[in-house]
Amino acid sequence: MSRVCQLTGKKVMVGNNVSHSKRRTKRKFYPNLITKKFFLPEEDKYITLKISTSALRTINKKGISACVKDARAKGFLK
Repeated sequence: MSRVCQLTGKKVMVGNNVSHSKRRTKRKFYPNLITKKFFLPEEDKYITLKISTSALRTINKKGISACVKDARAKGFLK
């Protein structure tokens, strides 16, 4: 699986390691992803999502059904 949040679309970023002598080498910044199972009462089923922890906070605030509806409108979910 790719390291992409299924709700927000967050993915790996590229940057530099900077040493004490200011020598730069390429590195990757990975999103903080977790795999979590949610229950959708409208569809009466469970779905498993790979989401970032910031998306988990958004789900706690807005609710899972609103977040899934937004993600489907943006094309992140089927």
